[in-house]
Amino acid sequence: MSLSVHTRKSTKKNFPLESLLMPQVPRSNYLHFQEEKLRLQLKKFLLNRMFLVAKISANIEKKDIAEYYEELFQSILRHHLGEAVTGLLFIYPTSILHILESSSSTLYQILLDYLNHEKDEMEFFIQGMKIIVTSHNIPTRLFMQWHVSVIKVPVMYLDDVTQSQSLEEVITEFLIQTHKLALYLFKTVKVGTKGPGDNLHQVAPELLLPEQIIKYLCNSAEFMDPKTFINMYNKPIHVTLDSEVVWPATFRF
Repeated sequence: MSLSVHTRKSTKKNFPLESLLMPQVPRSNYLHFQEEKLRLQLKKFLLNRMFLVAKISANIEKKDIAEYYEELFQSILRHHLGEAVTGLLFIYPTSILHILESSSSTLYQILLDYLNHEKDEMEFFIQGMKIIVTSHNIPTRLFMQWHVSVIKVPVMYLDDVTQSQSLEEVITEFLIQTHKLALYLFKTVKVGTKGPGDNLHQVAPELLLPEQIIKYLCNSAEFMDPKTFINMYNKPIHVTLDSEVVWPATFRF
């Protein structure tokens, strides 16, 4: 009898140990989901991604364009709270493609600086800028730093797809190619390196957009210029109440 009792006691003692040895499957619930959602909403700065295209003066040195943006980024971070700028600047012979990732306040200051240069009497070397697309509250960056690459591929007028495609087809190709290129650089470029350099047309020529597409988007009236974007950004939101449109009511509800 005593032996059987001892056996039962041993079994009870070993049971918790056996349960600890069982594989634990991580589980989530709706409370964890809401807490994570709240944590993301309370981030100090939300990330945004903006695609810009513009024309450049024919006699401008390519290094001057890169130095202008580098000095601009540093000045903005010194005087305004926001996220550091990452992205990619492609400098074609007569145009640029610029992908920027940062907080909305930093992107606002970049566009505002461009508008201030437009007001100067001296002609600015960046002209006809258009905002192709802006993505708000992106989950993560595609670029770990800001890269500059000079595209030296000659213009091929015989392959100008903008003559045979609609604007919808051109912009679709633009977005697909730029995202493919961004993913390629994300996988191949290491943090701290100088980036793709000026030989990207030799490393991944199939991912580069022809300059005709960049110039075509610059000339398209369907895309917003920085002045229009800034005016919409600063425009207050007015809410019209029902009492303001109901007639012939003589008092406010």
